[in-house]
Amino acid sequence: MNAKQAAGYRAAEWVKDGMTVGLGTGSTAYYAIERIGQRVAEGLRIRAIATSNASEELALKYHIPIIQAAEVDRLDLAIDGADEVDPQMALIKGGGGALLREKLVAKASDRFIVIADSNKVVPHLGAFKLPIELVPFCYEWTLKGLKDRYNVPFEMRQRDGGLYVTDNGNYIADASFGQINDPGRLSDELKATTGVVEHGLFVGIAHTVVIGHEDGSTDVKETTDV
Repeated sequence: MNAKQAAGYRAAEWVKDGMTVGLGTGSTAYYAIERIGQRVAEGLRIRAIATSNASEELALKYHIPIIQAAEVDRLDLAIDGADEVDPQMALIKGGGGALLREKLVAKASDRFIVIADSNKVVPHLGAFKLPIELVPFCYEWTLKGLKDRYNVPFEMRQRDGGLYVTDNGNYIADASFGQINDPGRLSDELKATTGVVEHGLFVGIAHTVVIGHEDGSTDVKETTDV
């Protein structure tokens, strides 16, 4: 069992019969969905909302019932990965491009469980490029405004020779901020920027962080401040 699998499988233990669960996106969330699917095959009864088309396909493969947001007001819990985790349990997410749906699901959950391998634990956020989801209309103006304000490198994410398009039909700019000393402030600034749909700073959202190690062990950190 590798570190990602250890974290994903450990987090799946929080899922109980009758729960409505948010399913994350990415290589670590894959293992959580896999283990939940195994438990469904063993008789666990849940409903789920997936944060990406890929995760929904994986959930359906494991016969996890998928519902729509209109069917529920809140989720019991959500499990998702992270690209960086700092000591205050602030995160950078969105390397897989699903940051908008991931944040919607995380904030609608009574417990948001973050899963990651030990390499994702950092003293300060920012070594990983910060994904910022942009409305396609006039995105060039939005991007120029961000560059002028922050004076750091921004790159439009690419795929197959063109601009990367999210499941929501938006673009992503990846920003190289370097060390982010005040993620809460930057989060608020970016969110207030016209043309920015969402960004990958998850501050004050995580309730539980599960860190997996290559020997198959896990560490769990929890907060009651959210």
